[in-house]
Amino acid sequence: MKKFLLVTILGLFMLSAGMVSTTFAKEAVKVGVVDLLRALNESETGKKAKTELESLIKSKQSPIEEKYKRIESLRADLEKQAAILSADARKARTEEIGRLERDFQRLIADSQAEVQKKQMELENKILKDLRNVINAIAQEGKYSLIIERADGLVLYADKSIDITDAVIKKYNESKVK
Repeated sequence: MKKFLLVTILGLFMLSAGMVSTTFAKEAVKVGVVDLLRALNESETGKKAKTELESLIKSKQSPIEEKYKRIESLRADLEKQAAILSADARKARTEEIGRLERDFQRLIADSQAEVQKKQMELENKILKDLRNVINAIAQEGKYSLIIERADGLVLYADKSIDITDAVIKKYNESKVK
């Protein structure tokens, strides 16, 4: 649906641009394409955000690995001692392992949610700033239209209209100031 809407709007835009009288035809339609994902990943701020996320993930992995090892150790002990333990003792250890497994799953889910939340915060801030840079480039360069190069939305765009490098450069410069 998104593709159809974009193609329809772009088609109508191009069609209306072609129907403009010759007095207005002197102003050419200038179109640009930007790869926001690439700009996000290759900008200095994007690289710092990626490093920050990797650090957060590593800090979450240690407690998860410790809890996993503890559960595996208890399972191995239960398996070794199953023949000599009473039914009540086996049941108590099995319940303890079940409780630890639920805590383990909860820890994983909470860690994933925290990492995703942080990722969204970082990405949204950078994308907001990138959009401001794109708007400035559009006004300075007198672009009529700038399209995001997203998977499946833009089937083909000549490299000469790709402004991603200019966006990354201007964004990086704006963050140095």
